[in-house]
Amino acid sequence: MGSAQARTLSTVLSNDRLERMLETEALAKAFGEEPDSQLDFSEVTLEAWLALGFFWILGATVFYQFITRYVFNDSDAWTEEISRYLLIATVFVGAVIGVAKNNHIQVDFFFRFMTAGMAKAVSLLTDVLRIVFLGCASWMTWALMQKMDGYQMTVVNLPMNLVYGVVLGGFAAMCLRSIWVLKVHWQRGYSALERPESEMSDR
Repeated sequence: MGSAQARTLSTVLSNDRLERMLETEALAKAFGEEPDSQLDFSEVTLEAWLALGFFWILGATVFYQFITRYVFNDSDAWTEEISRYLLIATVFVGAVIGVAKNNHIQVDFFFRFMTAGMAKAVSLLTDVLRIVFLGCASWMTWALMQKMDGYQMTVVNLPMNLVYGVVLGGFAAMCLRSIWVLKVHWQRGYSALERPESEMSDR
């Protein structure tokens, strides 16, 4: 850019105008948000807080492993094992959030060609099958815990059922959330499969 163009640009966009463009209020309006809006955590569910807690503990463990391995060249063996188990916990607790929001991957292509009655019946069947599947997964995890009783982790002297217990809790919570999703779909008369643009908060 030449000096003449630079002077023209500085004339058009004066310093006062540039300062106004960079103000917080202008940026907030540019993104369609209220500048003075307060953070609202009232709709954050318990499983979301648990998943966040597991995630931060996982991050701290991996960071500690990185420091001990690449800075001190003496990595603690327990960090690799525990980080795997924390990742499992984060995934299974986080999956409950996906069920509660009903935003797991779903195929609604064929619903466009179904009649209203058929779409409603298939949607109801989908909700029921999800509840059955998650209920069976919960029961099978419980049965596995009975067989794994007494097994210890490889490095850390802790029972493996701690890990399977978190998995069981995740499956059970997903099952309960699926029942709640079915109830919401039944009360409002449609599901996300029938109306993909809808959300669980819609009534």
